Amino acid sequence: MSVSNIVKSIQDIMRKDAGVDGDAQRIGQMAWLLFLKIYDAQEEELELMDDDYESPIPEELLWRNWASDKEGITGDRMLDFINNKLFPGIKNLHATPTSNARGFVAKEAFSDAFNYMKNGTLLRQVVNKVDEIDFNSSDERHTFGDIYETILKDLQSSGNSGEFYTPRAVTRFMVDMINPKLGEKVMDPACGTGGFLACTMDFIKGSGSVNTPEDNQRLQKQIHGVEKKQLPHLLCTTNMLLHGIEVPSQIRHDNTLARPLRDWGPKERVKVVVANPPFGGMEEDGIELNFPAATRTRETADLFLQLIIHILEANGRAAIVLPDGTLFGEGVKTKIKEKLLDECNLHTIIRLPNSVFAPYTSIKTNILFFEKGTPTQDIWYYEQQLPASVKAYNKTKPMKVAEFDGCKQWWGGEPRKNRIENEQAWKVSIDEIKARNYNLDIKNPHQEEHIIHNPDELLSTYAQQQNDIQQLRDQLKDILAAALAGDSNK
Repeated sequence: MSVSNIVKSIQDIMRKDAGVDGDAQRIGQMAWLLFLKIYDAQEEELELMDDDYESPIPEELLWRNWASDKEGITGDRMLDFINNKLFPGIKNLHATPTSNARGFVAKEAFSDAFNYMKNGTLLRQVVNKVDEIDFNSSDERHTFGDIYETILKDLQSSGNSGEFYTPRAVTRFMVDMINPKLGEKVMDPACGTGGFLACTMDFIKGSGSVNTPEDNQRLQKQIHGVEKKQLPHLLCTTNMLLHGIEVPSQIRHDNTLARPLRDWGPKERVKVVVANPPFGGMEEDGIELNFPAATRTRETADLFLQLIIHILEANGRAAIVLPDGTLFGEGVKTKIKEKLLDECNLHTIIRLPNSVFAPYTSIKTNILFFEKGTPTQDIWYYEQQLPASVKAYNKTKPMKVAEFDGCKQWWGGEPRKNRIENEQAWKVSIDEIKARNYNLDIKNPHQEEHIIHNPDELLSTYAQQQNDIQQLRDQLKDILAAALAGDSNK
């Protein structure tokens, strides 16, 4: 049976269980099972390479010792083992990043995981299906990469505002253009399920620079990420194991914004940031106090932009996705953009088509590319347009990698030389930006305003606008509620 069919079968079995409610719980259940299966496959590889290797978790909790026998424990015995031995055994491991690094990874991954299934017989069936996937097979491992993305998309469909899957085409383009190199510390401060980090590893391996075991160790140690929520963190850790990181302890379960900006020391600076920080949402009360008084806000995208500027080392470079609201916003947003343009060279803004992140959000988005250390002199804009045959992207017909080929040809290589203005590209000076009070929302001067007459397109545009208005209303409600709460505490 193909990996795709196995995953579908697992989901079908879970739907029969009274304890699993909805896509998010099904994915959560599948996530810890896949983690243990992949973890054990990697354990077997490590044992082959080192005769003296010792398991970082108790032997009885390794997948092979309780799950691989299709006629093994089932029913109430299975539930008793999972709930009263497996979960407590991993969650309560005496493991730290220094004393037992791989054990610590498992402990962190299971910190908030939960067994939702209540029927031990159905759980046995699910375990048997997961066991059919051979993660020591390079072909199945490669195939599972595509299936993994499908699982992530399902997760995003059941997610909250501000959380959505970044299409592979956007991730690949950003990593290609940022051009990470072996040994450069790469970080995603809101890494979600690890798409940018996995793509970075694939890019560096594909560059031909990883040729020795020492090179491979350098690659594993240069990848860093932080994720606030438990399920995406577990999926990210699993993703990193799948991509060959033996000890993904640099994937931390934490809120990057919860740490005061001033506490990030010089030794913690990074060379490369690739990220799609959550936007359209508000951070919890008090997080804004970790930032300078002049630029305090609860809007997540604005906080992450400040953080990324701060943690980049001199000559470090970043590629991040931000909404239009950051480009045209005023007040605190203006001050943050002024800081960005003073401290960094914001050399390129790619304006993405409206529906790139459909159906998760209709908010218009952009990719900002900048380098720290020299102020901005000119900003190049490039308008990425929908293909002639496509009216809008959707979940089943996402953006394709090849659609960025025109932009890559225009880019001008790593020095970005010989760029020219054309129907999709234009350049704006820093003087004009300042005259606009740092409003970066600059329309394509080569494109006439397009008047839509098609009723279906008009209705679709209207629906998008209503959705955007509702999101703005929700944000305003949060801001007002926080202000009223503050007044009542005085």
